[in-house]
Amino acid sequence: MVNQGKSEKIGVVLLNLGGPDSLDAVEPFLFNLFSDPDIIDFPGSFLFRKRLAKLISTRRSPMVRKQYEKIGGKSPLKDHTLKQAALLEEKLNERFPAKVYAAMRYWKPSTEETLDEIAKEGIKRVILLPLYPHYSKATTESSVKEWEKQLGKRGNEMQIETTLVESYYDFPHYVEALVERINEGLERFPEEIRQDTHLVFSAHGTPMKLVRQGDPYSGHIKETVDAIMRLGAYTQASSLCYQSKVGPLKWLTPSTPDTIKDLASKGVKHMVVIPVAFASDHLETLFELGIEYRHVASEAGVEQYEVTTGLNDSPLFIDALARLVFEKAGVPEAAGSAAAGE
Repeated sequence: MVNQGKSEKIGVVLLNLGGPDSLDAVEPFLFNLFSDPDIIDFPGSFLFRKRLAKLISTRRSPMVRKQYEKIGGKSPLKDHTLKQAALLEEKLNERFPAKVYAAMRYWKPSTEETLDEIAKEGIKRVILLPLYPHYSKATTESSVKEWEKQLGKRGNEMQIETTLVESYYDFPHYVEALVERINEGLERFPEEIRQDTHLVFSAHGTPMKLVRQGDPYSGHIKETVDAIMRLGAYTQASSLCYQSKVGPLKWLTPSTPDTIKDLASKGVKHMVVIPVAFASDHLETLFELGIEYRHVASEAGVEQYEVTTGLNDSPLFIDALARLVFEKAGVPEAAGSAAAGE
């Protein structure tokens, strides 16, 4: 528990995947991504994972560069994450001294760079807060492994007490932030058709192999959708689907483009797509949902297709993150509520 009388600063590290901050960074970013054992994982893959990652990144980068060109020439994920860090730090410092950092799994600022900053600050206690609300081996576990690896390299020179917020897929204040974004999306439709607007929840897919291994991600996603429908008191029809499939393995189904086409074939003319697995806008929301699948919907006969805005700097989302930190730091609920301005 935080001792209010002490001035010892707590570090909070926002864990995220990261994204290329320029077009030239696309290929090395993809190489880092596909070099991860938690991404490329099959028997014997350790023997040639780096070579395979090089092959995949070289082949995919021209196409992915074109996608980034259409959303401004880089990923906005770093900007969103750093803004979330600044807003969260401001809120936490209302209760106790805190410094919030970002650690990107596949780009910059890297975990190693973030640990350098923490060492300079002399921080001895860190709370890891993933910007992945739903736990998966491919996201939270991979980022935590990288943290432990980089921390372990420093040996006894850096003694840090680390605790982890594992997931918050059903945390009421997080769900409330999603409901707010959905309501904003529905307001883009004429009032008389909102009730007939289909809610399409789109989550990043994972290989079925992970599901069979017991990865909780897909179950967490379903629980988030159920919680949203309850809290938002939505009576509209809804669907859950998955996007961003890569490679030949079988992934979670149904796919988002197949769902859009299927709904359109059944007469659905209005749909709002909710990127339910993402904390911030990036390539998968801005290009894949916002451009690529919008074209799919138009070709299928959908008359109005909207994508909700990512949580980004939503005050409700920042408040949810702060509450998670207060809880992990042992700050009483009343203190957390006061800091949230209630």
